[in-house]
Amino acid sequence: MKAAKSEQEKLLALQALDSSLMQLEHKARNLPASKLIEEKSSRLASVKDLIVAAETEKSDIKFELSKSETDVEQVVSRIEKDERRLAAGQGTPKELEQLQHELGSLAKRRAELEEVELEVMVKVEALDKHIATLSAERDALNQELEALKVSLSGELSEIESAKAKNSSERAELATSIVGDLIALYEKIRGSSDGVGAARLAQGKCEGCHLTMNAAEVARVKALPDDEVVRCEECRRILVRV
Repeated sequence: MKAAKSEQEKLLALQALDSSLMQLEHKARNLPASKLIEEKSSRLASVKDLIVAAETEKSDIKFELSKSETDVEQVVSRIEKDERRLAAGQGTPKELEQLQHELGSLAKRRAELEEVELEVMVKVEALDKHIATLSAERDALNQELEALKVSLSGELSEIESAKAKNSSERAELATSIVGDLIALYEKIRGSSDGVGAARLAQGKCEGCHLTMNAAEVARVKALPDDEVVRCEECRRILVRV
């Protein structure tokens, strides 16, 4: 294939724009803010699950506490009733003796129930603190995520603006290159990691970074300027400068 040297040199400018567009695409996919959003979103979901689990546990324990309080109230009510009967001296000596024995048993039962009640209250207090800590982390994560999303949106907007500018310049430049040459460039670029043309400088292909042997360098130098040269190794278009 033949193409004027000036046409071939346009490929280097076109390749620079294409490489810039690829770099912008890569940057957009790998912004630090994007990774942080993913990490913090994952942590936020985990924290929310922990809050739900803690609140469920608290609800179960509060039910247990309510039951303990009811049991204590029933025992206290029984104690008060027996104390009133004992104070009034109602009943036979044997019945009064049984009341005193029952009061002793009830007092022991009351102490046991109040101890259980206290343990449950301590659990509820610990869960309240745990939920408060998790809720504070949840709120902080929400704020961080909002800030990161704003930052990411700004960075992506800048990248999109640069891509639009480069794409416009590329389209204009591509239409100015002769048909056969641009078609070959696009075909090679599509199968060679986005690089269709490379500079040949000091006997080295800047596409695959391999140095030609002396015989190949001499052969290429002897070719007319309008001869389209391709790298023997990577098959990309070599633009002699």
